[in-house]
Amino acid sequence: MSTVYQPYVLRVHALLPPSAGAELYPQLLDLLENITPTVQALQPDAADIDIGGALRFFERSPRELAQLVRLRSLALLGLTVTIGGGRSRMIAAMAADATAPGTLTCVAPTDTATRAFLRPRPIPALYGVGPATAATLSRYGIATIGQLADTPLLIAQKILGAAAGRLLHERAHGIDPRPVLRQQPEQSTSAGIDFPHDELDPDRHRQAVLHLTEQLAFRMRGDEQVARRLALTVRYADHTSTHRTRTLPEATNHTVQLTRTAYDLYDSLALQRARVRGLALRAEDLGPASTAHHQLTFDPTDHKARLLEAAADKARTRFGAAAVSTASLARPTAARRHDVRPPA
Repeated sequence: MSTVYQPYVLRVHALLPPSAGAELYPQLLDLLENITPTVQALQPDAADIDIGGALRFFERSPRELAQLVRLRSLALLGLTVTIGGGRSRMIAAMAADATAPGTLTCVAPTDTATRAFLRPRPIPALYGVGPATAATLSRYGIATIGQLADTPLLIAQKILGAAAGRLLHERAHGIDPRPVLRQQPEQSTSAGIDFPHDELDPDRHRQAVLHLTEQLAFRMRGDEQVARRLALTVRYADHTSTHRTRTLPEATNHTVQLTRTAYDLYDSLALQRARVRGLALRAEDLGPASTAHHQLTFDPTDHKARLLEAAADKARTRFGAAAVSTASLARPTAARRHDVRPPA
């Protein structure tokens, strides 16, 4: 008698070093595909995998198979991964968010275990609930996922609207029908920097962001590509990380435009005196430069910047990437004691 297939999802989040993340992330996806072919890439450092069909093949429980992923990631790639598991993508993602770096949390695929995991958790922990929605529910005395689950559907819809109310009410009951789809990462290019120590100085952070932007812009122009999005990842001293993505006003490989957006991403984090271990910047949704359309401007500064950029590219191509540098990065040797280390 055949058994009915039941999905079980692992959210695998890797602690990628900024300077080597671009090389290690595809290797991590390859490693996961040796466990199960159902791997959905979640750039820049995570993936969802459905191991429902692999449990019988490996003759292991979900937790044991998650442990196998952790051990292989560490042994073969030198990567520490954080894993959350559950019967849906939502439960797996929430379990991963609630897990200490480098450890795992697997929620048994039963109604009882799922309810026990969800109900005591605060409303902001529910997948899809942002600060505004959490504040709205709080005004009605709904502070936990269990309280939202106990709220009649019609009242939830009256508070949040018909579509949002139904969606979040279902999620509060652990319902998430989204399947894990086989999906490889889109074309992108990235660069990272590891600080030689925990860096607290925002000026040093911004210099690193500028350095990374220049690297990516030069690389894209050389490959005749443009990016439509930028993503910034900040890794902290406790091995946690923050990720922000922003769509560019127009597809571009122009250093000035990329730097402006990268600075906006950094400023949105409001890091202040955060202990930053490394930064990574990724240009996403790459396409041929021939398909990009530049908005004309009467600003002579923009035209001059593009001419200087072209001249600098020629010098870098002939004499090396370090031949030309932005003035803010070219400081006296005596001031370089705490310089960042560019990637090899």
